Amino acid sequence: MSAEAALTASAAREIAPHLFPERKAITKAQIDAGINVCLGIQRRAVTFGKRPFAACLLGPDNETVLLMHQSVDQVNHAESSLARLSYSHYSKEYLWQCTLVSTWEPCAMCTSTIYWAHIGRIIYAATNEQLAELTGPGNKENFTMKWHCRDVLDGAQKDIEIIGPVEEMDQVVVKESDLYWSTTRQ
Repeated sequence: MSAEAALTASAAREIAPHLFPERKAITKAQIDAGINVCLGIQRRAVTFGKRPFAACLLGPDNETVLLMHQSVDQVNHAESSLARLSYSHYSKEYLWQCTLVSTWEPCAMCTSTIYWAHIGRIIYAATNEQLAELTGPGNKENFTMKWHCRDVLDGAQKDIEIIGPVEEMDQVVVKESDLYWSTTRQ
C-alpha cells in the first residue's frame, strides 16, 4: 500500500475493519429530536450564566441520549468535553456507531477531539458563520473561528459523517442564543 493510499478512510477500514462497524441511518425526526435535547441543555446553561453551546451523544439507535454537556468555559467546550467523557465510557467500536449532536458547528478543537474519540457522526444546527455574525466582531466572550468542521477533517483517515447546518433548526438556535450574545456584543 502506498503512503498516499494509507491516508484514506477506505484504507483505515481495510486495516482495522472492527473499528468501523456500520452506522444506522438517522432520520430528520431523530436529528430534530437530538437538537431539541441540546437546546434544552443550552437553555439551562444560559440560566447559570454559561455560554449558549450544548452537545449530546446519541447511541447507535439514534434515539437514546447517552451523555450531555454544556460549555464550561473558553477551552472546555461542550463538544470536546463530551467527546473526552464519551471516550472514557465507551469502546471505539461503540462510539463509531454514535452521533454527537451540537447546537453549533464544532470548532477546530472540538472537531479534532471528536475525531480522536472515534465518534462516527457529527450533527450541528447552526454554522460558525452564523455564530460570528451573532457574536459580532471582537467579542471577548467568543473570538469565533470560521473554520468548518468539514475542512478540519478533510484528508482524515476516518470517514466521519457530518450533517449540518440543519435547516430551520439553525434559526431556532440563533434566535435562542441571541438572548445571551446580545448582552455581550459591542
